[in-house]
Amino acid sequence: MPQGSSLERLRETNRRAITMLLAADGPMSRADLVRGTGLSRTTVSSLVGDLIATGHVVETADRGRPHKGGSGRPPLLVALTTPSGGVAGVDIGHRHVRVAVADRRGAVLAEETVVLDVDLDGEAALDRAADMVRRTLDGAEVPPADLRAVGMCVPAPLDRRSARVRTRILPGWRELSPAEELHRRLGVPVFADNDANLGALAEVGHGAAKGATDVVYVKVASGLGAGIVLGGRLHRGTTGIAGELGHVQVAEDGQVCRCGNRGCLETLVSASRLMSVLQPAYDEELSVERVLELEVEGDAGVRRVISDAGLAVGRALADLCNTLNPEVVVVGGSTGASPALREAIRAAVDRYAQPDTAAALRIVPGELGKRASLVGAVSLANARVAV
Repeated sequence: MPQGSSLERLRETNRRAITMLLAADGPMSRADLVRGTGLSRTTVSSLVGDLIATGHVVETADRGRPHKGGSGRPPLLVALTTPSGGVAGVDIGHRHVRVAVADRRGAVLAEETVVLDVDLDGEAALDRAADMVRRTLDGAEVPPADLRAVGMCVPAPLDRRSARVRTRILPGWRELSPAEELHRRLGVPVFADNDANLGALAEVGHGAAKGATDVVYVKVASGLGAGIVLGGRLHRGTTGIAGELGHVQVAEDGQVCRCGNRGCLETLVSASRLMSVLQPAYDEELSVERVLELEVEGDAGVRRVISDAGLAVGRALADLCNTLNPEVVVVGGSTGASPALREAIRAAVDRYAQPDTAAALRIVPGELGKRASLVGAVSLANARVAV
């Protein structure tokens, strides 16, 4: 491979890191871009110059504050230009499809959600998602010709080399390329990633981890996954399966997991597992929402079961934190709203992680709730068409 080609590809990657940060956080100084991307001051200055020259970025009349309250003339800010058109975000979960249409700044103009079991028929789910995008465009009064890109979340890892689903977790999606299939239906660029990665992107850009550069977003819901942000960039790993925390083996002879292995952490802490443990003790039909209500009411059995799950998650997270040394762990997903879960995660991390690692770590609830993956999908679409 020619050296010039490799250098240009690296430069393009770094340009995208800058535009993704500007898309997520709005106008920033060059110094803030250095801190947020982890790139050198010289590299940021050169790339910002390129982006200004091509019209993708402008210097604003507003000035920022000196870093850390220092004195001196406040720095000029740079911002993405405001291009025309809109983007769409598509959040495909195991039991729902959510679609939002937003402007190029990320402001949502219209949104729609349907309940749908997507696991067994990927083609039908993508047909439904495409129809929802078209309806939502109409509701947002955005002409289809003005749709620039779609960001899409799927509830499973995507093979980074082929962009295909190759896991048993979504049996009706095996060997499908979700981005390619939705592009075929809509005729615009589509960019796909998994739900935990896009949840991480959303919480870093707009939620509980805003301003942090080393973050682990843990989604505890029907499954368990993590999105990892290092140096301000989403870390996907060589094949795209970084952060599959739910498939850490915790018992060699444990229950068979939907991934095909035995004894995965997910088999102990998924929402369905928690419901099955709790249900025999209650006369009413339990749901995640009802279990969280019982926790607020002080139900001792619910708190015990959720705390046990939190301790198991925290034990696995402690090892991950020892390796990555993050600043923030954001706990999201439907079950992640539980205070007892977070308290137990905190206790396990404090017990099993290195003392300095645990002391530097904040464990916080997600701010975006069930909309995190959708917000992340919109951010992904905007970032990918920003350059």
